Amino acid sequence: MAATFPTARRTAPGRSRRPSRWIAAGLLVALALAVLLVPAVVQLDQQLVDLRAANQAPSLAHPFGTDEVGRDVLLRVVYGLRVSLLIGLVAALVSVTVGTVAGLAAGTLGGTADRVIMRVVDGFNSVPHLLFGIFIVALFSPSATAVVVSVGLTHWTTAARIVRSEVLTLRARPFVDAAVSGGSGRLRIVRRHFLPHLLPHIALASVLMVPHAIWHETALSFLGLGLPPHLASLGNMINDGARSLLAGNWWASLFPGLFILVPTLAISVLVQYWRDRANPRWRSELQL
Repeated sequence: MAATFPTARRTAPGRSRRPSRWIAAGLLVALALAVLLVPAVVQLDQQLVDLRAANQAPSLAHPFGTDEVGRDVLLRVVYGLRVSLLIGLVAALVSVTVGTVAGLAAGTLGGTADRVIMRVVDGFNSVPHLLFGIFIVALFSPSATAVVVSVGLTHWTTAARIVRSEVLTLRARPFVDAAVSGGSGRLRIVRRHFLPHLLPHIALASVLMVPHAIWHETALSFLGLGLPPHLASLGNMINDGARSLLAGNWWASLFPGLFILVPTLAISVLVQYWRDRANPRWRSELQL
């Protein structure tokens, strides 16, 4: 009697039994609702000082406790997350836009233009992003604009490499050769053939850039070079909480740090699921 062996069955993307993507999506929706609804209901006075309520541990009245000048940490975390997300989204769009233009120019023009642009990319990558960002922010006064410019000028190289690589792949496709033979110019080929194929990669790069921008803004604000100190941002809150950490006031730094980590992990999980859905060949999970 012939022996039978179990056959490997590839799990279809989207049918994974792991609920991680639903948890990640639920967390992002909850954070988005908090960021949108809480400021509309409860107003935060950025200059408020109440020393009688300073350094209170988490309680029913203050679920996340209060900071060293009596401000509610939960309310400031929500406002700080709104500021960090807004800066992260704008900075991600700026960096991806600059990278897309540079990558399209390098891949489409080729030759000397390609070599020059990629050497510029290598030059930017040779300097640590945070160090270069500090140099850029130091040229301005602490503001959201300075942080956006810093992130945009330090993170565009990743998008540029991705777009250039895809353009070089598309240039070898038969339909591009046919368009060139038919008399289409470079701008028409970019608009009609390159951009539709690049949109999923650009969208994915934009989503992945948001956590990088949030961490970059947080690091600059923690160093005192980001937003003005009185504004509620996650970096400023961690910086303020670090001064009272040795006194045992752990909540002033812990909760802002968690609200940086949670969106980052949730976005990473959803991007992984999006990638598996877009290209099932990347998924290597087998079930016997």
